[in-house]
Amino acid sequence: HVGPLVYLHPSVRLPSQGCILGPAYIGENCEIRPGAYIRKNVIVGNNCILGNSCEYKNSLLLENVQTPHFNYVGDSILGNNTHLGAGVILANLRFDQQEVRVRTKAGIHGSGLKKLGSLLGDNAEIGCSATLMPGSIIERDAKIGPSLSFSGWLGKKLQHLR
Repeated sequence: HVGPLVYLHPSVRLPSQGCILGPAYIGENCEIRPGAYIRKNVIVGNNCILGNSCEYKNSLLLENVQTPHFNYVGDSILGNNTHLGAGVILANLRFDQQEVRVRTKAGIHGSGLKKLGSLLGDNAEIGCSATLMPGSIIERDAKIGPSLSFSGWLGKKLQHLR
């Protein structure tokens, strides 16, 4: 199903099953795999993979982003060349449903938002079955290992591994 206000570049590869509600923009040479659920306000750059059984909403995926299997991407920004392993969740709502707070080098700041997922810099890599808590910031080239729960800020070229 493709709803109104959806732009699909002619080169986009669509599955036989899936749902794009829109508004949404899907760039050149993207592959949308079976069971993808693309909700409102999603912008996807060129050469991206939107995986099977993945859900997206209120998110920006830049160029060459790979979210190939069983991912949740809500209220998030994924930089160029980022990759989410199978089953990665970018959580966007605190358990207590309070304002999402963001940690930076300068300290902890209120976001003014009830829902905010993760901000991933270019080339960030998130391992299989990892969960990033609301408001997590992963700088470019940083890595989160598989099966981990992460909250906060991870600096450039650092790794949070088991």
